[in-house]
Amino acid sequence: QVQLVESGGGLVQAGGSLRLSCGVSGRASRFPTMAWFRQAPGEERQFVAAARLGHTYVADSLRGRFTISRDNAKNTMYLQMNSLKPEDTAVYYCAAGSPILSSLSDSSMYNNWGQGTQVTVSS
Repeated sequence: QVQLVESGGGLVQAGGSLRLSCGVSGRASRFPTMAWFRQAPGEERQFVAAARLGHTYVADSLRGRFTISRDNAKNTMYLQMNSLKPEDTAVYYCAAGSPILSSLSDSSMYNNWGQGTQVTVSS
């Protein structure tokens, strides 16, 4: 069955960096779009970034600090996070699906999700 597994989270001081990974069971090409979302306690799930058909997209508020990449040969997606801030603290989720471009940031358009990995940024 389809399985997504996130890794790379942890505790980091403000200004530090982390690189998250999302391993995908099966062929990555089965999922035209892969994305990262995050969710802090008591808050709605928030779009972070996505990779679709060779193009990458990053939320406006995160562009310049976060970078998404996808290695189809390794069936792995990455999220490089630099200059981390305390407000970046959240559980980060990997997702896969086939949303249309205009719905890329809509979490309800993704049917496959990982278990999440905790990122905590201390001040």
